[in-house]
Amino acid sequence: MRQIVLDTETTGLETRDGHRIIEIGAVEVIGRKLTGNTYHQYLQPDRKIDEGAMEVHGITPEFLADKPRFKDVAQEFFEFIKGGQLVIHNAPFDVGFINYEFGLLGKKWGQVEDHCTVLDTLVMARNLHPGQKNNLDALCKRYDINNAHRELHGALLDSEILADVYLAMTGGQVSLSLNSSGKEEAEGQQAPIQRLDSNRPALPIRRASDEELVLHDNRLQAINDASGGNCVWTK
Repeated sequence: MRQIVLDTETTGLETRDGHRIIEIGAVEVIGRKLTGNTYHQYLQPDRKIDEGAMEVHGITPEFLADKPRFKDVAQEFFEFIKGGQLVIHNAPFDVGFINYEFGLLGKKWGQVEDHCTVLDTLVMARNLHPGQKNNLDALCKRYDINNAHRELHGALLDSEILADVYLAMTGGQVSLSLNSSGKEEAEGQQAPIQRLDSNRPALPIRRASDEELVLHDNRLQAINDASGGNCVWTK
């Protein structure tokens, strides 16, 4: 599957107030690996940027004065995302703005959903971690992903961080290397199987206490309630 992890920055919060996209950043993931293929573009919105938005992303009207307009890059951007699965944190926001921009250019573009599938990582995170903070910073901390270089929001940087978060949320490591150096795997050779010593002492078995079992049941019930009764571990 070709996935496009995407983020936008905008002049404000609502398209109904005429707010526009001022930055698009996207990274390509194929086979759960970042390919290095990216899309990044700043855009001239032809309107004022809300002060609150500027405090978040730090993008000024002066910086955007000589940048292209969305209509100038629409075809290139469309070709980059077409046919892929868009992976977006709080997807309705970004998809809503993208559809708004295409809509301003005419009906021929249709909706993003006509050409791509969309995966919302915020919904995924809320299902995995009900009742907890699930913004990008919180997820980076939870999955031990370094975002120390992220002082302001930026579309390309945020999409790169989100790609790491998404891969961690959906399984992290996808192949098991049985050798210690990884040299054979890098050279395309099969690593030898390292068998355990049959004479080693048996591992101790530590069983959950009654208190831990109660806490475990309470956690499953919370997950079941948050998912509308769809917790598979309570079936």
